Amino acid sequence: MQFLELALRFRYFKNLWNSVIDYFSQIKSLFSTFNLIDLVDIIFVAVVLYIVIRILRETRAMQLIKGLIFVAALYFLVSFLGMSASSYILKAVFSNILIIVVILFGPEIRSILEQMGVGAARNSLRNIISSGNAVEISEINKSIDATCKACADMSDNMIGALIVFEKETMLGDIVETGTVLNARPSKELIENIFFPKSPMHDGAMIIRDTKICAAGCILPLTKSSDISSSLGTRHRAAIGLSEQSDAVVIVVSEETGGISYARNGQLTQNVSSGDLRDVLSTTFIPSSSASGDGFIKRLIRRGK
Repeated sequence: MQFLELALRFRYFKNLWNSVIDYFSQIKSLFSTFNLIDLVDIIFVAVVLYIVIRILRETRAMQLIKGLIFVAALYFLVSFLGMSASSYILKAVFSNILIIVVILFGPEIRSILEQMGVGAARNSLRNIISSGNAVEISEINKSIDATCKACADMSDNMIGALIVFEKETMLGDIVETGTVLNARPSKELIENIFFPKSPMHDGAMIIRDTKICAAGCILPLTKSSDISSSLGTRHRAAIGLSEQSDAVVIVVSEETGGISYARNGQLTQNVSSGDLRDVLSTTFIPSSSASGDGFIKRLIRRGK
């Protein structure tokens, strides 16, 4: 029995080795016929994929793409292990992948075509080499400091506010619902935006890479039925966005003046400005920065 098992294993590894040899033989034959047209074809496909990814990364669709990549990896794994039932189910999914992609990414596909029409794709081509600039720790500290001071003042004056600190999940679709500012945050500017007579005071402010990216933005409300009836629209919007992204959403209550923040679908209420500063610093400033590192490598990911 042991001999039979060893023979089967030997045969399996032999077949696997032959498959590897055949694979590299095919690659060798492919390069033997490679010409200039093939090179142009590859460059064209790479540029198109780059433009699509560059536009999609500004939306929450990137999370769906990561999910599809995980499912694809899972499909290859179950196929390799010979799991027939799982392979059949996942194969059925991927046989209809085009329909699934159109259903899941319908708004994003339309957005890509629209942006190509108005020249966004050409702007992306000019920025292919640019992958974003490192942001100094001091700039992030200034943004956090200005936000916390503004929240403390607005809390004392019973002024409502809704502030979003964007993290890895890009919120381009949320930004489009408001007014783009691209301004350095300051206590005075934040308070002016949320002043009751300001035209943008009812919406949310998006802070991206230490700048106020936009204000007056509309956030999705949570669909959870476990939310207290005492919470208003701002708190429900904060929880809703935190459920769909990894952003930290700050709320200043207009009724009580209390400061709260939502993260990962959970709302923490009645925090002090000092506690809020600690949460933001812990979230957006890596612990390695304490050793004197002057830049945040995590933020070298965006070209605008």
